[in-house]
Amino acid sequence: MSTVDAPVLSSVEGPNNKYLQGYLAWLLNEKRYSKLTAESYARDLGHLFELSAGAALCDLKVQHIRRYIAQLHSGGLGGRSLARLLSAWRGFYNYLLRDHGFTDNPCVGLRAPRSAKALPQVLSPDQAIRMVDLPGDTPDAIRDKAMFELFYSSGLRLAELVDLEPEQLELTAGEVRVTGKGNKTRIVPLGGFAISALNAWLAVRAQLANAGETALFVGARGARISPRVVQLRMKQWGIRQGITSNVHPHVLRHSFATHVLQSSGDLRAVQEMLGHASISTTQVYTHLDFQYLSKIYDAAHPRAKRKL
Repeated sequence: MSTVDAPVLSSVEGPNNKYLQGYLAWLLNEKRYSKLTAESYARDLGHLFELSAGAALCDLKVQHIRRYIAQLHSGGLGGRSLARLLSAWRGFYNYLLRDHGFTDNPCVGLRAPRSAKALPQVLSPDQAIRMVDLPGDTPDAIRDKAMFELFYSSGLRLAELVDLEPEQLELTAGEVRVTGKGNKTRIVPLGGFAISALNAWLAVRAQLANAGETALFVGARGARISPRVVQLRMKQWGIRQGITSNVHPHVLRHSFATHVLQSSGDLRAVQEMLGHASISTTQVYTHLDFQYLSKIYDAAHPRAKRKL
């Protein structure tokens, strides 16, 4: 029979230890979980035993579990980690209900508190310019510059850019027609640098594209470029251009939205250009804008530097 060698096992005594060992053996031998997964469950259950301070498991009620979760949350544990703990505790009690005659699962119906929503990563304006101002005159470098300029100029999603075909461009009018999520079409403006980069790419596209290929952007084999290749090319260029943060296509989309909002303050226009169905999705960029303004304030305002 497989066993779990986890520190929590040595700290649990009496009936609780019997229940724990039985549950872990069931995970290993009946559920066929790996030893590593079972040890993870053991650690999660260790929090329960530590917080309950040896109390009988059958005596724990929903108010106890709610208090334990609150304690862990106030100690800095995030929503995702707490949700995982609750899931482990709930599964443990389901085992006790089935195999040990328990009559109540105090974890049922409880939800972990939500974690604060992480703000998108963005580049500074200088970093964004370095990311799109690529050197080189080979067809693949010219293509990459056109792709990156388009990301930053128009805020396209990766899938939207990969799916583009030349007839969706209106370079004279300075527009690109994009089909986004939900098969919805929107018209997005093109900046002058993007138009210039796209013209340069269209002039050399035939050197890479297979005959009859309809994609705007093609890879080394002449077929439509894959999202993975775009991601890898951007990561490579980010390193070459001296950008230390992790650069990926959505970073340029986030940077586009943030920089346009900082300059214009027009949230509704940014929503339309990004293709967001709800303005609440776009509002995350107002938080980024506030962070930017806060940094400017802290650096420039004389009263922000004074210690009370």
